[in-house]
Amino acid sequence: MILKILLVLGVIGIVYFLFIKKKPSIKKNKTKKEVQEDASDLVACTTCGTYSELNETLISANKYYCSDACMEKA
Repeated sequence: MILKILLVLGVIGIVYFLFIKKKPSIKKNKTKKEVQEDASDLVACTTCGTYSELNETLISANKYYCSDACMEKA
């Protein structure tokens, strides 16, 4: 009786791992653009000190600002 239960659980486990459980997709060859999108460098605003992503900041006179308001204050 116990052998039958273990056999059924084993078959259910095999079916689960082979067909139901999704394997994580790993992308090995990333393009240069995808690598740049993954890298999110944070910089501090010169005026208020808030950190924001480099591609979202405003640059004026080699200084980083988080918004137009902070750039006007400086």
